Amino acid sequence: MADKLTTFYLIHGDNTVEVEALVKQLRARMDEDDNGGLNISEMDGEQVDVPEVINAVSSYPFLSDRRMVIVKGLISRLQGRGKANKEALERLTDALPQLPDYARLILVERTVLDERLPIVKLAQSHERGYYALFKMPDDATSWIMQRARQHYNIAITPEAANALAQVTDNDIQLADNELVKLVSYLDGEGEITEEHVALLTPYVPEANIFAMVDAIATGDGATAFRLMHRLLDNPREQGFGLLGMIVRQFRYLLLTCEYIENGGTTDPLAVADAIGLRGSTGSRRFQGKKYLQLSRRFSFEDLKRIYYRLHEIDMGMKSGKYLSPALALDMLVAGLTRQRGA
Repeated sequence: MADKLTTFYLIHGDNTVEVEALVKQLRARMDEDDNGGLNISEMDGEQVDVPEVINAVSSYPFLSDRRMVIVKGLISRLQGRGKANKEALERLTDALPQLPDYARLILVERTVLDERLPIVKLAQSHERGYYALFKMPDDATSWIMQRARQHYNIAITPEAANALAQVTDNDIQLADNELVKLVSYLDGEGEITEEHVALLTPYVPEANIFAMVDAIATGDGATAFRLMHRLLDNPREQGFGLLGMIVRQFRYLLLTCEYIENGGTTDPLAVADAIGLRGSTGSRRFQGKKYLQLSRRFSFEDLKRIYYRLHEIDMGMKSGKYLSPALALDMLVAGLTRQRGA
């Protein structure tokens, strides 16, 4: 964190969770002082010009020793957009080192700025500047685990973190929102598990699909039906889409079984690569491990029969043979679990 002599801050990056967290932290520090909150203002960088910003942050504070102005999106608006904007950005850059000691100008950008920009170089090098760059993580799973531990002081299993990355499509803002719900559900105690993720994030059914296939594999019809209808109850889900996901799961299981039967290694990453899974290393390792575990519950011949039956159901749904997708899926799950339980 910057020291007391810092008068201007440049905080940027496409990792908006970390960007906003730092801005919130700086604002909270200002609020701690008597009358600090009276000297905080925010400006929309899309609407204000440079003289307005400089005048605002240079105004003498009211009953305080500091004045903070937070400006979002100004640099992004000015860079590379004509001569007038270029000159305005130059004026802003020139003005920053001249800010009074009581000034706290927070320049916030929700994108990664070009490091060649003079204002970026100034923030990096000037004794009164503060610079922070937050890029999107390469591995959302690792980020979620770290975020849970450091920010929410709660543990999350690798499987749960990966499931959360999957259901939020590696969107860390969405993942962070879901973490808040999960922490609240557990009242900040215990450990977040994959079951908790499946329970509280139903709008993307990846984790429930794995659980449903596992129930089918063990002949547990009650659990398989419960999970399937939970997925169907989601207003964003349709029967055709759910069938497509089930088909995909069994196709990957068939490919996994075939890979192992042909002498493939049981390393989860190798399995993931062999069957064509995409995503981060953590995501591929997690899914590869899941498919390995599930594939051991079926024989290769069983999987071929199931896959053939899935295509029969698909054709029946498309031709109108079944009154509704839900009915077709009910018949599918009933048939599969009856076979497995026999």
